[in-house]
Amino acid sequence: MLFSPVQVGPLTLPNRVWLPAMVTWLSNDEGEVTPDITARYVRYARGGAGAIVLEAMGIRDVPSGPLMRIGHDRTVSPLRELVTRIKGAGPGRVFPQLIDFLKISRRDPARALQRLEPRYPGCSGWTSAELEARLAPRDWRDYAWGWRQQIEDLSVAELHQIPGWFAQAARRAREAGFDGVELHFAHAYTMASFLSATNRRTDDYGGSRPNRLRLALEVVAAVRSEVGNDYAVGCRLLGSDDVADGSTIDDSAWFCARLAEAGLDFISVSRGGRFEDARRPPIGQAAYPYTGPSGTVCMPTREYPDGANLHLPQGIRAAIRAAGLTTPVVGAGKINHFSVAEGALQAGQLDIVGMARGLLADPDWPKKVLAGEENTVNACKYTNVCEALDRKHLPVRCQLWMKRPDGGMHPP
Repeated sequence: MLFSPVQVGPLTLPNRVWLPAMVTWLSNDEGEVTPDITARYVRYARGGAGAIVLEAMGIRDVPSGPLMRIGHDRTVSPLRELVTRIKGAGPGRVFPQLIDFLKISRRDPARALQRLEPRYPGCSGWTSAELEARLAPRDWRDYAWGWRQQIEDLSVAELHQIPGWFAQAARRAREAGFDGVELHFAHAYTMASFLSATNRRTDDYGGSRPNRLRLALEVVAAVRSEVGNDYAVGCRLLGSDDVADGSTIDDSAWFCARLAEAGLDFISVSRGGRFEDARRPPIGQAAYPYTGPSGTVCMPTREYPDGANLHLPQGIRAAIRAAGLTTPVVGAGKINHFSVAEGALQAGQLDIVGMARGLLADPDWPKKVLAGEENTVNACKYTNVCEALDRKHLPVRCQLWMKRPDGGMHPP
């Protein structure tokens, strides 16, 4: 099954190997396509994966470090060149992942105390224990972890801009020649925060499941209105938050069935990666959502069994099928052997196999396995060196090839 075609909305993927979005930090401060971006994705394409999801691209035209952006029409032409190069190198369909994220600041206790002093006179002289005991929970978090905007801070007028930003980004993606778009509804970012049971809004966008899903449905409707029904649109979504009081697989299964009913062409399932359980960052650094337990299960290490997260796409797929829909489900999480991938497909746990770190380690995994040469694969060791680089916003590479004489910027 792994090397059989699969229908994703109006598209036919040549096989069921799917490269999920994985930030490379190979862009620049303007979020542009760079030679390194092009080289990385062309190399992936040569390996033969059925679908390549480019790293998260910001839908707002705002500074975001070396993260790719698609928030302005000037991005269309260079993205078109990139897509042409990728499609010329391999058989896979190509998608961008569209992301919206809220503001975050580096941890700066001295500056935080200056802001808090008018409301807590004398707090500059308090001990850490006194600060934790006497500050309001939000103020303590902003002091101890660094200020971070939350969805509860957004006015209704502000959140009503979000569907339009996604829709215009999707339009640009279609104009650039992408085969479809993946809406980023996962992890620590804006859309996942609305979906999560940790959503504390008290208006029509928080509380109940229908309220928490409201913005996502508005985004899907706006995107569909912009790109039409003949264009592939899907989302990445958490099977579970894995934080206290967060969403569970039951929540996610319900959300995904509703999103499939709303017309999404695929659901890609991830897990965890939340700010709520992130470790306190060093002074001068910003909080990173993959440092806590929810981040570990998002990118399971070698201590975890193969296919550690397969129960999540399995539950979501069952809910979608129970709703009478055939929307394909992508699953991921330490799937790096043909037997695990094929077994999950045969068991109906998923329809498409996501391999991020596995294809980073060896983009030729599909070609080698199809040729019966799995023993020659440079298999991921799941030590998460790539994740450690991501945490520092450094170019993401694999330990299996990063120590080459040429610096190992790209897979061999």
